Amino acid sequence: MNKSANYNLTIIVPVYNESENMPRLEEAFSAYLAKASVPCCVLFVNDGSTDDGREKIMDMCSRHGDFFYLDFARNAGLSAAIKAGIDYAESPLVGYIDADLQTSPEDFELLLPYTKEFALVTGIRANRKDTSFKRFQSKFANGFRRSMTHDDATDTGCPLKILHTSAAKRIPFFKGMHRFLPALIRLQEGQNYKETPVRHFPRTAGVSKFNLWNRLIAPLVDCFAYRWMRSRYINYTVAQNNL
Repeated sequence: MNKSANYNLTIIVPVYNESENMPRLEEAFSAYLAKASVPCCVLFVNDGSTDDGREKIMDMCSRHGDFFYLDFARNAGLSAAIKAGIDYAESPLVGYIDADLQTSPEDFELLLPYTKEFALVTGIRANRKDTSFKRFQSKFANGFRRSMTHDDATDTGCPLKILHTSAAKRIPFFKGMHRFLPALIRLQEGQNYKETPVRHFPRTAGVSKFNLWNRLIAPLVDCFAYRWMRSRYINYTVAQNNL
């Protein structure tokens, strides 16, 4: 049996060349899991790291019974890492947080109360600790995305989210998917999302994997991919069956 089925929440942590952050990740998740309001496990997804992150992930998982991992054969990107975590999770809820720890696992507690009513609960980064140029890029990209998708979401780039696993598994996969989770959830009949403020911290170790292309240009291109996919999205309701 898939071990994640023993938990209420599987927290997906995509990892790409974050070796310097591994000690903080182990400490932060050990502390959070000990006091979380629901049984949680952590699923690290090594996205083809070229540093020694793979070995450190395996070492962490050998020391903690609630830590698990997926190891990609090669780098596939953030959306692929999130999707793989969703595909392998069998808990009722799946969460997502970045390995840079610019958001805190403890703030999953701010999201969990809303999961009874919403298929997706996502953070909004309050008092962002990024440069003014990064904030400008995000503000511009968010504005363009809203005009294209009409999802009304404030901060889709916030790396702190919880989804119903059943809804998450129905999300269509494409590169850049992680930027459109509110819009993709709304495509599912009767499903909606909730935003709530969470804390944001400066990066203290490692190097950001984002640049002008993947923070600003690529999201604009992905909006057109979403629009194409939305026009062809399949929704259906089964009235009855005899399976």
